[in-house]
Amino acid sequence: MANNRPLHSGLRPWQRRLHDIIFEAETPAGKVFDVVLLVAIIASVMAVILESVPSVEARYGRLLYGIEWGFTLLFSVEYALRLLCVARPRRYALSFYGIVDLLAIIPTYASLFIANSHELLVIRALRLLRVFRIFKLARFVGEAEALADGLRDSREKIIVFLTTVLTTVTIMGAVMHLIEGDTNPDFPDIPNGIYWAIVTMTTVGYGDISPDTAAGKFVASLMMVFGYSLIIVPTGIISAEIAVGARDRASTESCPHCMKEGHRKNATFCDRCGGELNDHAEHDSAPPSAPHADPPGKEDHPPPG
Repeated sequence: MANNRPLHSGLRPWQRRLHDIIFEAETPAGKVFDVVLLVAIIASVMAVILESVPSVEARYGRLLYGIEWGFTLLFSVEYALRLLCVARPRRYALSFYGIVDLLAIIPTYASLFIANSHELLVIRALRLLRVFRIFKLARFVGEAEALADGLRDSREKIIVFLTTVLTTVTIMGAVMHLIEGDTNPDFPDIPNGIYWAIVTMTTVGYGDISPDTAAGKFVASLMMVFGYSLIIVPTGIISAEIAVGARDRASTESCPHCMKEGHRKNATFCDRCGGELNDHAEHDSAPPSAPHADPPGKEDHPPPG
């Protein structure tokens, strides 16, 4: 009876063991599971890519169709098991990997009602991001966390930057329409001017639209110089935030409560939700060891007088 009692995290022992296999890469069974999963993901994506080639589809269409459904059923069972072995299934389902895992199986079922929707199965390639955790590349997990924190912390600055860029290209598009509109058919309206300004400012330079007048060429020159100066702005913003938010290297352990991957080494609790991590929960739930007994015949004797 006591063995069926939920542990501290709310997971029963069998759920915790299943969680270690599916979500963790620190155990042999977990690593084998994840490596097999990676191979299956790569094979399924290759099957979808090959099926889009007309000559291959004409010859092996039925085989590829069967393979696609086989992988879909496999990933459906895997998704259900992931929901089953976490303390908060809803939180996992709404996490990044949870959404990707769901999108990896939806297109096949949708293809029963919507033609060619199965081609969206290439989204399964996003699941390959787990490779950084599977092969114990904790340094990459930590760097990914730092990058995500840098993007999140700099979002206000990036929004201001993008607003400035959009305002600038709108104004310059209107100016180019005013300058070139009467003599150059490439600028018949402001939207075409805005398109030119975006292409010019980003230094792409397709060349399908170009100014003819001296004033237009002068404005274009200013836009090109301005565009080069803008390239370094987002990089500088994000790099500064990453440098400020640098932290300790992370392990690959996954929290069974909020599904956050990557924690500081030797962490006992999750730094996002505060839940107890698996390794420490198992350690705390282990029965205390018996006190050390003295060998037979050994008795306490008073010290010699």
